[in-house]
Amino acid sequence: MRKSRPRKRIILPDPKYNDTMVTKFVNNIMLKGKKTIAYSIFYDAIDIVSEKTKEEGLDVWKKGLANVTPNVEVRSRRIGGATFQIPTEIRPERKQSMGMKNLIGFARKRNEKSMALRLASEIIAASKEEGAAYKRKEDIHRMAEANKAFSHFRM
Repeated sequence: MRKSRPRKRIILPDPKYNDTMVTKFVNNIMLKGKKTIAYSIFYDAIDIVSEKTKEEGLDVWKKGLANVTPNVEVRSRRIGGATFQIPTEIRPERKQSMGMKNLIGFARKRNEKSMALRLASEIIAASKEEGAAYKRKEDIHRMAEANKAFSHFRM
């Protein structure tokens, strides 16, 4: 590479829970730069989660996020004339962002009234090891397991 690696941006912790992971999650929820709306969606969702589960909402969210975070993924690699799906381990930062994006993406596709309600439902489902985001993680792991024979082609 000609250029040097770009510097890592410092992410400030959120005002309510003082956690940088919450800020990263809110940044993924945010659309068109509307961060205050994203924060209100997240905080409302956490309140709904704690109401429904009778547990600390942030703990349920962290458990759900850990449950939907994949450990391995398959990457396409062309060798000879054939394309192989090669299972590779994921970097911790990418792992976390994939989990967050899956949780938010599948929450958006749900059929509840508000985004806070959708997100809360997906978080509760993820903490119980069910729901679409958890199924996505299982599918990724299953695909990696099926292509384990090609792991010696790793980059």
